[in-house]
Amino acid sequence: MDFPRTLRERRTRRHLSQLDLALRAGTTQRHLSFIESGRSVPGRNMVVRLAESLELPLRERNELLLAAGYVPAYPESPLDDPVLAPVRAAIDHILRGHLPYPALVVDHGGDLIAANAAFDLITEGAAPDLVGPGANMYRLALHPDGLAPRIVNLAEWARHILARLGHLTELRTELAGYVPELEPSAGLLGFAVPLRLQSSYGELRLMTTVTTFATAVDVTLAELKLEAFLPTDASTAEALSAAAGPAASATAPR
Repeated sequence: MDFPRTLRERRTRRHLSQLDLALRAGTTQRHLSFIESGRSVPGRNMVVRLAESLELPLRERNELLLAAGYVPAYPESPLDDPVLAPVRAAIDHILRGHLPYPALVVDHGGDLIAANAAFDLITEGAAPDLVGPGANMYRLALHPDGLAPRIVNLAEWARHILARLGHLTELRTELAGYVPELEPSAGLLGFAVPLRLQSSYGELRLMTTVTTFATAVDVTLAELKLEAFLPTDASTAEALSAAAGPAASATAPR
């Protein structure tokens, strides 16, 4: 990986001028120009400052350091590493606490890490190979053997999903091929795209929130996303409560 070119690409992607980035990183435009042209070799601290100033994800910060010839600064621990035990406990607590509403945790590529029992209602009828730990949740959402046949507002939901996959080019291309050209349907909330999903308990109308570990300094932790579904009307809330049953609060995430 060519460091000057990589730095320049990261900067232009964020629509920053050399002067803007130089001011953020506490250096001069002249020095930054020399770095981007390859006429000056930055020290490790400068690379870290540039990466922070660009607000790069931790994985990309490591890549920038490697491109400059330095050892990555941020560890990437397996999720089952003892050091992440508090994280696993927090995930378990959050998933339990969100019952009777569905919630799940995915990694940077959208692969399922964990979900609570209420998520079963979302996935009912989907092909087994599209469900479960390690399965890709974006693929589950739009695959013909996944949720797609049950999504009432497939056009809007597909656009919502595909818009999140700019960093996953191959997956985005695959999923775009599953989605027909559909006319947008009515029923937008006005402030968010709801998921309207047919289920054995009737039509569910859900909105989603995404939570991340904002202060993470481990790549694995920084890339985890907790996606929580919330009902947008009383009938959906009642359906989710009925589906969960009285033992929902005691059901462990899977």
